[in-house]
Amino acid sequence: MIQVNNVTLRFGKRTLFEDVNIKFTAGNCYGLIGANGAGKSTFLKLLSGELETSHGEIIISKNERVAVLKQNHYEYDEFTVMDTVIMGNSKLYGIMKEKEKMYSQTEFTDEDGVKLGELEAEFSELNGWEAESEAAELLDNLGIEKEAFYSYMKDIPNNKKVKVLLAQALFGNPDILLLDEPTNNLDIDAINWLEEFLINFNNIVIVVSHDRHFLNKVCTHIADIDYGKIKLYVGNYDFWYESSELALKQMKESNKKKEEKIKELQAFIARFSANASKSRQATSRKKMLEKIELEEIVPSSRKYPFIEFKPIRESGKEILTVKKLSKTIDGKKILNNVSFSVLKGDKIAFVGSNNIAKTTLFKILMGEMKYDSGNIEWGKTITTSYFPQDNSSYFVKDESIIDWIGHYYNIDDLTVLRGFLGRMLFSGEDVFKHVPILSGGEKARCMLSKCMLEGSNFLILDEPTNHLDLESITALNNGLIKYNGEMLFASHDHQFVQTVANRIIEITENGIIDRRCTYDEYLENKKK
Repeated sequence: MIQVNNVTLRFGKRTLFEDVNIKFTAGNCYGLIGANGAGKSTFLKLLSGELETSHGEIIISKNERVAVLKQNHYEYDEFTVMDTVIMGNSKLYGIMKEKEKMYSQTEFTDEDGVKLGELEAEFSELNGWEAESEAAELLDNLGIEKEAFYSYMKDIPNNKKVKVLLAQALFGNPDILLLDEPTNNLDIDAINWLEEFLINFNNIVIVVSHDRHFLNKVCTHIADIDYGKIKLYVGNYDFWYESSELALKQMKESNKKKEEKIKELQAFIARFSANASKSRQATSRKKMLEKIELEEIVPSSRKYPFIEFKPIRESGKEILTVKKLSKTIDGKKILNNVSFSVLKGDKIAFVGSNNIAKTTLFKILMGEMKYDSGNIEWGKTITTSYFPQDNSSYFVKDESIIDWIGHYYNIDDLTVLRGFLGRMLFSGEDVFKHVPILSGGEKARCMLSKCMLEGSNFLILDEPTNHLDLESITALNNGLIKYNGEMLFASHDHQFVQTVANRIIEITENGIIDRRCTYDEYLENKKK
């Protein structure tokens, strides 16, 4: 159990949390949500002990082990993959290394024998004999090949390091599991396995994630951070969203009825307070009026950008045809005879584990990369907008956001530009921020602004939800559902793909699998 009592956290003059009281109990998975900057990751650091509170206390039940998903992908570069996973249980790993050191000694004293016996007993009690097999099972389930188990972390790619660090957090059945964005850079198979693992996990899980489908699958509770407080809701993310919207609606309706009653009483009092025969009734109504209290409606700190894509012209019948497209990079075949045609109304999601293939295809279609063989034919009416996964080349010049966005907008009117940027959550002095120093989320909103202003009838979006908060993802999701142009996109956000795509293409080593269906239907067919 974790008990948070009257916790306050301040950084200088800024108060991030104030008098927070909340309890986390075993058998539950808590989704920690809140606007960007609300303090989700910081709260996890408080729970793990990485940060200290300014006031109040966090009590963790005695002898309970806390496991944290580490964010530094280079922290374990000098260790093997297997050792990195087992280090998730630091006590067990310490005993293992101490045993190894003692067994390597050439001479043994009686004291050494006693000490070794104690270590062996502790090792057995911590299920040490099963440690490597458990670590291997976790790695295998997350898609790490067996030949990598004893490689050094520095020798494996970053997307695999993410999986190893996740296996480290899950290792050894921790009592409390703190996960900050655990689905980032995971493929669909790994995400599905993690969902099942957490659903069946019997201890405490507290997770921060921007993946709505993931939160819906695994969460039993939602802990909502807003204005320095944390409010607990029973249910998953959708239940929280619907119930919070309903509560706000009911509060507004209640206030409306109260306001009508107040006006009615005020009118009666004004009319009859001077009338002797009605004075007693007027006095009675004054007392009733004093008792009526309007509920204080505090607007949420969450802000939703306004995202709407409007093509300047409608696309014609001929849109895009790709024939036998092939591309090899560094001796490895990335695209092999890829062929497909985009039809009117198509919103095609490219899925599968080969992220390089998807990005390579998009770059080729946008003319940013040459292909080895094949043919690409664009319709004459088609205009394109591109949201690349790596947008760094767009933000090299040292200029303000308002100057940057001006390159994509014909109207030389600062008031109009500032109004547009305000709807994309760049208000006030924010518009004068220099683009090279923007956060990942701010750069993503700039790129979406560019795509909207271009007014294209064909969108190519490569992982557009990366770096966005839940509110921006929701706004983008709704904007693309309404979009009446054609599009190709790649995303690891299950709900995003399910609600936007009407066609699914998976790139394989031998070509493509092309299905005109929803994402859930595609996954169901794949299982069969």
